[in-house]
Amino acid sequence: MNRRIAILDAPSNLGLRPPTATSVPGCAKAPGALRDHGLVERLDARDTGCLTPPRYDPADWRPGDGVCHAPAIARYSMALAERIGAIIDAGEFPVILGGDCSILLGSALAMHRLGEAVGGRIGLVFVDGHSDFRHPGNASYVGAAAGEDLALVTGRGQADLAAIEGRRPYFRDIDVVVLGIRTQDEYRLDLQAAGIVTRTVPMLRTEGAARTAQWAHDQLADCAGYWVHVDVDVLDPAVMPAVDAPDPGGIAFTELELLIAGLVDTPHCLGIEITVFDPDYDPDGSYAAEIVATLVAGLSPVHRPEPAPEPAGPVWIGAPARAPGRDPVEDPPGVRGGAPAADDRAVRPSVAMPQGAGPVAPEEAPEGSTALGPENPGPAAANSTQPTPGDPVVDVSVVGGPAVGAPVVGAPVADDPVAGAPVGGDPVAGAPVAGAPVAGDPVAGDPAVAPVGGDPAVAPAAVAASARPASVADVPVVAASGGVARAMMRRR
Repeated sequence: MNRRIAILDAPSNLGLRPPTATSVPGCAKAPGALRDHGLVERLDARDTGCLTPPRYDPADWRPGDGVCHAPAIARYSMALAERIGAIIDAGEFPVILGGDCSILLGSALAMHRLGEAVGGRIGLVFVDGHSDFRHPGNASYVGAAAGEDLALVTGRGQADLAAIEGRRPYFRDIDVVVLGIRTQDEYRLDLQAAGIVTRTVPMLRTEGAARTAQWAHDQLADCAGYWVHVDVDVLDPAVMPAVDAPDPGGIAFTELELLIAGLVDTPHCLGIEITVFDPDYDPDGSYAAEIVATLVAGLSPVHRPEPAPEPAGPVWIGAPARAPGRDPVEDPPGVRGGAPAADDRAVRPSVAMPQGAGPVAPEEAPEGSTALGPENPGPAAANSTQPTPGDPVVDVSVVGGPAVGAPVVGAPVADDPVAGAPVGGDPVAGAPVAGAPVAGDPVAGDPAVAPVGGDPAVAPAAVAASARPASVADVPVVAASGGVARAMMRRR
Protein backbone atom coordinates (compact mmCIF):
# COMPACT_ATOMS: atom_id res chain seq x y z
CA MET A 1 0.00 0.00 0.00
CA ASN A 2 1.92 3.01 -1.27
CA ARG A 3 0.53 6.52 -1.04
CA ARG A 4 2.40 9.76 -1.34
CA ILE A 5 2.59 11.47 2.04
CA ALA A 6 1.57 15.13 2.12
CA ILE A 7 2.65 17.17 5.14
CA LEU A 8 0.62 20.17 6.27
CA ASP A 9 1.47 22.42 9.22
CA ALA A 10 -1.44 23.34 11.51
CA PRO A 11 0.37 25.33 14.23
CA SER A 12 -2.67 26.42 16.20
CA ASN A 13 -2.30 26.91 19.95
CA LEU A 14 -5.80 28.35 20.38
CA GLY A 15 -7.01 25.39 22.43
CA LEU A 16 -4.61 25.82 25.37
CA ARG A 17 -4.52 28.12 28.36
CA PRO A 18 -1.51 30.44 28.54
CA PRO A 19 1.43 28.94 30.49
CA THR A 20 1.93 32.25 32.27
CA ALA A 21 0.18 35.60 32.27
CA THR A 22 2.72 37.02 29.80
CA SER A 23 3.40 34.06 27.46
CA VAL A 24 1.67 31.84 24.92
CA PRO A 25 1.78 28.05 24.48
CA GLY A 26 4.85 26.94 22.52
CA CYS A 27 3.26 24.08 20.60
CA ALA A 28 2.74 26.47 17.67
CA LYS A 29 6.48 26.03 17.06
CA ALA A 30 6.25 22.24 16.79
CA PRO A 31 5.94 21.92 12.99
CA GLY A 32 9.05 24.02 12.47
CA ALA A 33 11.02 22.02 15.03
CA LEU A 34 10.09 18.73 13.36
CA ARG A 35 10.94 20.09 9.92
CA ASP A 36 14.34 21.20 11.25
CA HIS A 37 15.13 17.52 11.75
CA GLY A 38 14.34 16.65 8.14
CA LEU A 39 10.87 15.15 8.55
CA VAL A 40 9.65 16.15 5.09
CA GLU A 41 12.77 14.87 3.31
CA ARG A 42 13.01 11.64 5.30
CA LEU A 43 9.39 10.80 4.48
CA ASP A 44 9.88 11.83 0.85
CA ALA A 45 6.69 13.81 1.36
CA ARG A 46 5.01 16.55 -0.60
CA ASP A 47 5.19 19.80 1.33
CA THR A 48 1.74 21.39 1.30
CA GLY A 49 2.77 24.38 3.41
CA CYS A 50 1.22 25.88 6.49
CA LEU A 51 -2.29 26.91 7.47
CA THR A 52 -1.65 30.00 9.59
CA PRO A 53 -3.90 30.17 12.65
CA PRO A 54 -5.61 33.27 14.06
CA ARG A 55 -3.94 35.29 16.80
CA TYR A 56 -3.73 33.79 20.27
CA ASP A 57 -5.48 36.28 22.56
CA PRO A 58 -7.54 35.02 25.50
CA ALA A 59 -8.23 38.67 26.43
CA ASP A 60 -10.62 38.82 29.37
CA TRP A 61 -11.93 35.24 29.19
CA ARG A 62 -13.35 33.98 32.48
CA PRO A 63 -14.68 30.60 33.63
CA GLY A 64 -18.28 30.31 32.53
CA ASP A 65 -17.66 32.08 29.23
CA GLY A 66 -17.58 28.82 27.29
CA VAL A 67 -14.62 27.62 25.23
CA CYS A 68 -11.93 30.26 24.88
CA HIS A 69 -11.18 31.35 21.28
CA ALA A 70 -14.30 29.50 20.09
CA PRO A 71 -15.04 31.70 17.03
CA ALA A 72 -11.40 31.61 15.90
CA ILE A 73 -11.19 27.82 16.40
CA ALA A 74 -14.36 27.33 14.34
CA ARG A 75 -13.00 29.41 11.44
CA TYR A 76 -9.66 27.63 11.55
CA SER A 77 -11.35 24.21 11.66
CA MET A 78 -13.29 24.91 8.48
CA ALA A 79 -10.15 26.06 6.66
CA LEU A 80 -8.20 23.03 7.89
CA ALA A 81 -10.97 20.69 6.76
CA GLU A 82 -10.71 22.16 3.25
CA ARG A 83 -6.97 21.55 3.11
CA ILE A 84 -7.22 17.98 4.41
CA GLY A 85 -10.02 17.20 1.97
CA ALA A 86 -7.93 18.46 -0.96
CA ILE A 87 -5.01 16.21 0.04
CA ILE A 88 -7.23 13.12 0.28
CA ASP A 89 -8.94 13.98 -3.03
CA ALA A 90 -5.47 13.97 -4.62
CA GLY A 91 -4.98 10.36 -3.49
CA GLU A 92 -2.37 11.33 -0.90
CA PHE A 93 -1.93 10.51 2.78
CA PRO A 94 -2.17 13.64 4.98
CA VAL A 95 0.19 14.05 7.92
CA ILE A 96 -0.90 17.11 9.92
CA LEU A 97 1.62 18.71 12.25
CA GLY A 98 -0.02 20.52 15.15
CA GLY A 99 -0.47 22.52 17.12
CA ASP A 100 -2.63 21.56 20.04
CA CYS A 101 -5.43 19.01 20.14
CA SER A 102 -8.07 21.50 19.02
CA ILE A 103 -6.94 20.85 15.42
CA LEU A 104 -8.89 17.59 15.75
CA LEU A 105 -12.03 19.62 15.05
CA GLY A 106 -10.76 20.46 11.57
CA SER A 107 -9.80 16.84 10.88
CA ALA A 108 -13.16 15.63 12.22
CA LEU A 109 -15.05 18.05 9.99
CA ALA A 110 -13.07 16.83 6.97
CA MET A 111 -13.86 13.20 7.86
CA HIS A 112 -17.57 13.91 8.26
CA ARG A 113 -17.64 15.61 4.86
CA LEU A 114 -15.82 12.63 3.36
CA GLY A 115 -18.18 10.12 4.97
CA GLU A 116 -21.14 11.99 3.57
CA ALA A 117 -19.55 11.96 0.11
CA VAL A 118 -18.82 8.22 0.09
CA GLY A 119 -21.98 7.19 1.90
CA GLY A 120 -20.27 5.66 4.92
CA ARG A 121 -19.15 6.42 8.44
CA ILE A 122 -15.59 7.46 9.26
CA GLY A 123 -14.05 6.40 12.56
CA LEU A 124 -11.44 7.85 14.88
CA VAL A 125 -8.48 6.23 16.63
CA PHE A 126 -7.64 8.59 19.49
CA VAL A 127 -4.09 7.99 20.80
CA ASP A 128 -3.69 10.33 23.76
CA GLY A 129 -2.46 10.38 27.34
CA HIS A 130 -5.74 12.05 28.39
CA SER A 131 -9.34 11.42 27.41
CA ASP A 132 -10.00 15.13 26.62
CA PHE A 133 -13.63 14.37 27.39
CA ARG A 134 -14.54 17.35 29.56
CA HIS A 135 -17.89 18.90 28.60
CA PRO A 136 -20.75 20.82 30.27
CA GLY A 137 -22.40 17.55 31.24
CA ASN A 138 -19.54 16.37 33.48
CA ALA A 139 -17.66 19.54 34.48
CA SER A 140 -18.53 22.78 36.20
CA TYR A 141 -17.13 24.79 33.31
CA VAL A 142 -15.21 24.42 30.08
CA GLY A 143 -12.59 26.66 28.56
CA ALA A 144 -9.62 25.04 26.83
CA ALA A 145 -10.66 23.18 23.69
CA ALA A 146 -7.51 21.03 23.78
CA GLY A 147 -8.89 19.40 26.94
CA GLU A 148 -12.36 18.99 25.43
CA ASP A 149 -11.66 17.97 21.83
CA LEU A 150 -12.91 14.37 22.05
CA ALA A 151 -16.12 15.57 23.70
CA LEU A 152 -16.62 18.21 21.00
CA VAL A 153 -16.05 15.90 18.02
CA THR A 154 -18.54 13.40 19.46
CA GLY A 155 -21.21 16.11 19.67
CA ARG A 156 -20.90 17.26 23.28
CA GLY A 157 -20.53 20.97 24.02
CA GLN A 158 -21.39 24.29 22.51
CA ALA A 159 -22.86 24.20 19.02
CA ASP A 160 -20.46 26.65 17.39
CA LEU A 161 -17.72 24.02 17.82
CA ALA A 162 -19.58 20.71 18.14
CA ALA A 163 -21.94 21.32 15.20
CA ILE A 164 -20.02 23.29 12.57
CA GLU A 165 -21.96 23.36 9.27
CA GLY A 166 -24.82 21.68 11.15
CA ARG A 167 -22.86 18.43 11.35
CA ARG A 168 -23.26 16.78 14.74
CA PRO A 169 -21.56 14.61 15.76
CA TYR A 170 -18.52 14.38 13.53
CA PHE A 171 -17.79 10.89 14.92
CA ARG A 172 -20.35 8.59 16.51
CA ASP A 173 -19.42 7.17 19.91
CA ILE A 174 -19.34 3.61 18.57
CA ASP A 175 -16.89 4.71 15.86
CA VAL A 176 -14.24 5.94 18.33
CA VAL A 177 -11.36 3.94 19.84
CA VAL A 178 -9.27 5.54 22.63
CA LEU A 179 -5.74 4.25 23.25
CA GLY A 180 -3.11 5.21 25.82
CA ILE A 181 -5.05 7.05 28.50
CA ARG A 182 -3.96 6.51 32.09
CA THR A 183 -5.89 4.23 34.40
CA GLN A 184 -6.68 7.15 36.69
CA ASP A 185 -8.14 9.37 33.93
CA GLU A 186 -10.98 11.36 35.49
CA TYR A 187 -13.35 10.82 32.56
CA ARG A 188 -12.64 7.13 31.88
CA LEU A 189 -15.97 6.02 33.34
CA ASP A 190 -17.77 8.62 31.22
CA LEU A 191 -16.17 7.09 28.13
CA GLN A 192 -17.33 3.67 29.23
CA ALA A 193 -20.86 4.91 29.82
CA ALA A 194 -20.92 6.45 26.34
CA GLY A 195 -19.91 3.15 24.74
CA ILE A 196 -16.51 4.44 23.59
CA VAL A 197 -14.03 1.57 23.72
CA THR A 198 -10.68 2.23 25.38
CA ARG A 199 -7.36 0.62 26.16
CA THR A 200 -5.41 2.17 28.98
CA VAL A 201 -1.61 1.94 29.06
CA PRO A 202 -1.51 -1.25 31.19
CA MET A 203 -3.97 -2.96 28.84
CA LEU A 204 -2.02 -1.77 25.81
CA ARG A 205 1.17 -3.21 27.27
CA THR A 206 -0.45 -6.51 28.14
CA GLU A 207 -1.68 -7.03 24.59
CA GLY A 208 1.28 -5.36 22.86
CA ALA A 209 1.33 -2.32 20.60
CA ALA A 210 1.05 -4.20 17.30
CA ARG A 211 -1.87 -6.35 18.46
CA THR A 212 -3.55 -3.28 19.95
CA ALA A 213 -3.37 -1.56 16.56
CA GLN A 214 -5.04 -4.59 14.96
CA TRP A 215 -7.66 -4.61 17.70
CA ALA A 216 -8.43 -0.94 17.05
CA HIS A 217 -8.76 -1.64 13.34
CA ASP A 218 -11.17 -4.50 14.09
CA GLN A 219 -13.34 -2.24 16.27
CA LEU A 220 -13.85 0.05 13.27
CA ALA A 221 -14.50 -2.69 10.72
CA ASP A 222 -17.94 -1.26 9.91
CA CYS A 223 -16.50 2.16 9.03
CA ALA A 224 -15.48 3.22 5.54
CA GLY A 225 -12.16 4.41 6.97
CA TYR A 226 -10.65 6.09 10.01
CA TRP A 227 -8.51 9.02 11.08
CA VAL A 228 -5.65 8.77 13.61
CA HIS A 229 -5.06 11.42 16.27
CA VAL A 230 -1.76 11.23 18.19
CA ASP A 231 -1.02 13.46 21.17
CA VAL A 232 2.63 12.94 22.12
CA ASP A 233 1.71 13.17 25.80
CA VAL A 234 0.74 9.51 25.40
CA LEU A 235 4.47 9.00 25.94
CA ASP A 236 5.87 8.77 29.43
CA PRO A 237 7.34 12.05 30.74
CA ALA A 238 10.63 10.23 31.35
CA VAL A 239 11.11 10.16 27.57
CA MET A 240 8.84 13.05 26.48
CA PRO A 241 8.48 15.87 29.00
CA ALA A 242 8.07 18.54 26.30
CA VAL A 243 4.27 18.70 26.45
CA ASP A 244 1.76 20.97 28.19
CA ALA A 245 0.43 18.33 30.59
CA PRO A 246 2.93 15.53 31.31
CA ASP A 247 1.40 12.58 33.14
CA PRO A 248 3.43 9.61 34.45
CA GLY A 249 2.64 6.10 33.31
CA GLY A 250 2.86 6.58 29.53
CA ILE A 251 4.28 4.41 26.78
CA ALA A 252 7.73 4.30 25.17
CA PHE A 253 8.82 5.61 21.79
CA THR A 254 9.19 2.06 20.47
CA GLU A 255 5.62 1.27 21.46
CA LEU A 256 4.33 4.42 19.76
CA GLU A 257 6.29 3.51 16.63
CA LEU A 258 4.74 0.04 16.50
CA LEU A 259 1.30 1.42 17.22
CA ILE A 260 1.49 3.98 14.40
CA ALA A 261 2.90 1.41 11.97
CA GLY A 262 0.05 -0.99 12.72
CA LEU A 263 -2.62 1.69 12.40
CA VAL A 264 -1.46 3.16 9.08
CA ASP A 265 -0.68 -0.15 7.37
CA THR A 266 -4.07 -0.35 5.69
CA PRO A 267 -5.90 1.66 3.03
CA HIS A 268 -8.65 2.23 5.62
CA CYS A 269 -6.38 4.67 7.44
CA LEU A 270 -7.07 8.05 5.86
CA GLY A 271 -4.49 10.22 7.63
CA ILE A 272 -2.82 11.15 10.90
CA GLU A 273 -2.20 14.24 13.02
CA ILE A 274 0.52 14.86 15.61
CA THR A 275 -0.19 17.28 18.44
CA VAL A 276 0.98 19.02 21.64
CA PHE A 277 4.77 18.77 21.31
CA ASP A 278 6.18 22.00 22.79
CA PRO A 279 9.69 22.96 21.60
CA ASP A 280 9.95 25.52 24.41
CA TYR A 281 10.76 22.55 26.67
CA ASP A 282 13.22 21.05 24.18
CA PRO A 283 16.14 23.52 24.03
CA ASP A 284 18.63 21.10 22.40
CA GLY A 285 16.12 19.55 19.98
CA SER A 286 16.66 16.00 21.24
CA TYR A 287 12.94 15.32 21.79
CA ALA A 288 12.09 16.66 18.34
CA ALA A 289 14.68 14.28 16.87
CA GLU A 290 13.06 11.34 18.69
CA ILE A 291 9.60 12.27 17.44
CA VAL A 292 10.87 12.55 13.86
CA ALA A 293 12.62 9.17 14.05
CA THR A 294 9.46 7.59 15.45
CA LEU A 295 7.28 9.09 12.71
CA VAL A 296 9.65 8.06 9.92
CA ALA A 297 9.72 4.46 11.15
CA GLY A 298 6.04 4.35 12.08
CA LEU A 299 4.87 5.74 8.74
CA SER A 300 7.11 3.42 6.72
CA PRO A 301 4.15 1.18 5.71
CA VAL A 302 2.68 4.15 3.85
CA HIS A 303 5.77 5.11 1.84
CA ARG A 304 7.71 1.83 1.50
CA PRO A 305 9.59 1.78 -1.84
CA GLU A 306 8.28 -0.21 -4.78
CA PRO A 307 10.28 -3.37 -5.64
CA ALA A 308 12.68 -3.06 -8.56
CA PRO A 309 11.34 -4.53 -11.84
CA GLU A 310 12.84 -7.76 -13.17
CA PRO A 311 15.11 -7.42 -16.23
CA ALA A 312 13.62 -8.17 -19.64
CA GLY A 313 16.47 -10.44 -20.76
CA PRO A 314 19.77 -12.04 -19.70
CA VAL A 315 22.43 -9.93 -18.02
CA TRP A 316 25.91 -10.29 -19.50
CA ILE A 317 28.99 -9.93 -17.42
CA GLY A 318 31.97 -8.14 -18.87
CA ALA A 319 30.38 -7.09 -22.19
CA PRO A 320 31.98 -3.99 -23.74
CA ALA A 321 30.14 -0.70 -23.49
CA ARG A 322 27.81 0.01 -26.37
CA ALA A 323 28.39 3.05 -28.49
CA PRO A 324 25.62 5.65 -28.24
CA GLY A 325 22.95 5.19 -30.88
CA ARG A 326 24.16 1.75 -32.03
CA ASP A 327 21.85 -0.41 -29.93
CA PRO A 328 18.26 0.66 -29.28
CA VAL A 329 17.89 -1.84 -26.43
CA GLU A 330 18.28 -0.22 -23.02
CA ASP A 331 20.52 -1.72 -20.39
CA PRO A 332 18.61 -3.53 -17.68
CA PRO A 333 18.54 -2.01 -14.19
CA GLY A 334 21.83 -2.37 -12.34
CA VAL A 335 23.94 -2.72 -15.52
CA ARG A 336 25.23 0.30 -17.38
CA GLY A 337 26.94 -0.13 -20.71
CA GLY A 338 26.92 -3.92 -20.29
CA ALA A 339 29.12 -3.87 -17.19
CA PRO A 340 27.98 -3.85 -13.56
CA ALA A 341 28.24 -0.52 -11.78
CA ALA A 342 30.30 -0.27 -8.63
CA ASP A 343 27.34 0.80 -6.51
CA ASP A 344 24.79 -1.70 -7.80
CA ARG A 345 24.87 -4.18 -4.94
CA ALA A 346 21.48 -3.10 -3.60
CA VAL A 347 19.69 -2.96 -6.95
CA ARG A 348 21.34 -5.55 -9.19
CA PRO A 349 18.70 -8.14 -10.21
CA SER A 350 19.35 -11.85 -10.32
CA VAL A 351 20.55 -13.13 -13.69
CA ALA A 352 17.64 -14.76 -15.48
CA MET A 353 17.20 -16.61 -18.74
CA PRO A 354 14.78 -15.28 -21.35
CA GLN A 355 11.40 -16.89 -20.89
CA GLY A 356 11.12 -20.20 -22.72
CA ALA A 357 14.80 -20.38 -23.67
CA GLY A 358 17.49 -22.79 -22.57
CA PRO A 359 21.09 -21.94 -21.71
CA VAL A 360 22.68 -19.47 -24.06
CA ALA A 361 25.41 -20.90 -26.24
CA PRO A 362 28.80 -19.20 -25.88
CA GLU A 363 28.84 -18.10 -29.49
CA GLU A 364 25.66 -16.08 -28.89
CA ALA A 365 27.28 -13.91 -26.25
CA PRO A 366 28.52 -10.45 -27.16
CA GLU A 367 32.20 -10.20 -27.80
CA GLY A 368 34.24 -9.89 -24.61
CA SER A 369 31.41 -11.17 -22.36
CA THR A 370 30.98 -14.35 -20.35
CA ALA A 371 27.78 -16.36 -20.23
CA LEU A 372 27.01 -17.92 -16.87
CA GLY A 373 26.11 -21.59 -17.24
CA PRO A 374 27.00 -25.12 -16.14
CA GLU A 375 30.50 -24.91 -17.64
CA ASN A 376 31.13 -21.48 -16.12
CA PRO A 377 29.12 -21.20 -12.91
CA GLY A 378 30.70 -17.88 -11.87
CA PRO A 379 33.34 -16.96 -9.31
CA ALA A 380 31.12 -17.43 -6.25
CA ALA A 381 29.46 -20.72 -7.18
CA ALA A 382 31.67 -22.73 -4.82
CA ASN A 383 30.83 -20.55 -1.84
CA SER A 384 29.00 -22.66 0.71
CA THR A 385 26.64 -19.80 1.58
CA GLN A 386 25.24 -19.57 -1.95
CA PRO A 387 22.11 -21.50 -3.02
CA THR A 388 22.45 -24.48 -5.32
CA PRO A 389 20.06 -25.40 -8.13
CA GLY A 390 16.82 -26.66 -6.67
CA ASP A 391 17.32 -25.05 -3.26
CA PRO A 392 14.73 -22.50 -2.14
CA VAL A 393 15.91 -18.93 -1.78
CA VAL A 394 14.67 -17.26 1.40
CA ASP A 395 14.64 -13.49 1.65
CA VAL A 396 15.42 -12.63 5.25
CA SER A 397 15.87 -8.91 4.69
CA VAL A 398 12.22 -7.93 4.44
CA VAL A 399 9.93 -7.59 7.46
CA GLY A 400 6.94 -9.82 6.93
CA GLY A 401 8.71 -11.78 4.15
CA PRO A 402 8.19 -15.47 3.31
CA ALA A 403 8.40 -18.08 6.01
CA VAL A 404 11.66 -19.96 6.38
CA GLY A 405 11.90 -22.64 3.76
CA ALA A 406 9.21 -21.18 1.51
CA PRO A 407 10.38 -20.90 -2.11
CA VAL A 408 10.48 -17.43 -3.57
CA VAL A 409 9.04 -16.71 -6.99
CA GLY A 410 11.88 -16.87 -9.44
CA ALA A 411 13.95 -19.33 -7.34
CA PRO A 412 16.29 -21.52 -9.44
CA VAL A 413 15.13 -24.94 -10.53
CA ALA A 414 17.22 -27.99 -11.27
CA ASP A 415 17.11 -27.70 -15.04
CA ASP A 416 17.87 -23.97 -15.09
CA PRO A 417 21.51 -23.58 -14.04
CA VAL A 418 21.65 -19.90 -14.95
CA ALA A 419 18.69 -18.58 -12.92
CA GLY A 420 19.82 -17.24 -9.60
CA ALA A 421 23.54 -17.40 -10.42
CA PRO A 422 25.61 -14.76 -8.62
CA VAL A 423 26.61 -11.64 -10.49
CA GLY A 424 30.22 -10.49 -10.35
CA GLY A 425 30.86 -12.44 -7.17
CA ASP A 426 28.10 -10.71 -5.20
CA PRO A 427 25.55 -12.78 -3.28
CA VAL A 428 22.35 -13.50 -5.15
CA ALA A 429 19.56 -11.04 -4.25
CA GLY A 430 17.40 -12.66 -1.60
CA ALA A 431 19.95 -15.37 -0.70
CA PRO A 432 20.20 -16.12 3.02
CA VAL A 433 23.21 -14.56 4.71
CA ALA A 434 25.06 -16.61 7.28
CA GLY A 435 24.07 -15.49 10.76
CA ALA A 436 21.37 -13.04 9.62
CA PRO A 437 18.23 -13.10 11.80
CA VAL A 438 14.84 -13.73 10.28
CA ALA A 439 12.68 -10.59 10.56
CA GLY A 440 10.84 -10.50 13.85
CA ASP A 441 12.97 -13.18 15.54
CA PRO A 442 15.27 -12.32 18.42
CA VAL A 443 18.98 -12.44 17.81
CA ALA A 444 20.49 -15.38 19.62
CA GLY A 445 22.18 -14.32 22.81
CA ASP A 446 21.05 -10.71 22.60
CA PRO A 447 18.73 -9.90 25.52
CA ALA A 448 18.12 -6.38 24.19
CA VAL A 449 16.08 -7.50 21.22
CA ALA A 450 12.30 -7.45 21.36
CA PRO A 451 10.40 -10.75 21.43
CA VAL A 452 8.73 -12.19 18.36
CA GLY A 453 5.94 -9.93 17.15
CA GLY A 454 7.89 -6.75 17.58
CA ASP A 455 6.22 -5.66 20.82
CA PRO A 456 8.77 -4.56 23.41
CA ALA A 457 8.24 -5.74 26.94
CA VAL A 458 8.31 -2.37 28.66
CA ALA A 459 8.23 -2.04 32.42
CA PRO A 460 5.02 -0.23 33.40
CA ALA A 461 6.59 2.14 35.91
CA ALA A 462 8.36 4.56 33.53
CA VAL A 463 10.56 4.46 30.48
CA ALA A 464 14.24 5.33 30.06
CA ALA A 465 15.22 7.66 27.23
CA SER A 466 17.89 5.44 25.73
CA ALA A 467 19.14 5.36 22.15
CA ARG A 468 16.41 4.23 19.78
CA PRO A 469 16.67 1.16 17.53
CA ALA A 470 17.53 1.31 13.87
CA SER A 471 14.24 -0.24 12.77
CA VAL A 472 10.92 -1.56 13.99
CA ALA A 473 12.09 -5.14 13.55
CA ASP A 474 14.96 -4.77 16.05
CA VAL A 475 13.24 -3.06 18.96
CA PRO A 476 15.21 -3.19 22.19
CA VAL A 477 13.51 -3.74 25.48
CA VAL A 478 13.28 -0.37 27.19
CA ALA A 479 14.55 -0.42 30.75
CA ALA A 480 12.52 1.12 33.53
CA SER A 481 13.54 4.35 35.18
CA GLY A 482 11.79 6.60 37.62
CA GLY A 483 10.87 10.20 37.85
CA VAL A 484 9.47 12.91 35.62
CA ALA A 485 12.09 14.88 33.75
CA ARG A 486 10.45 18.21 34.31
CA ALA A 487 7.50 19.32 36.41
CA MET A 488 5.10 21.54 34.54
CA MET A 489 1.71 23.01 35.32
CA ARG A 490 -1.21 21.43 33.51
CA ARG A 491 -2.56 24.01 31.09
CA ARG A 492 -5.67 22.31 29.78
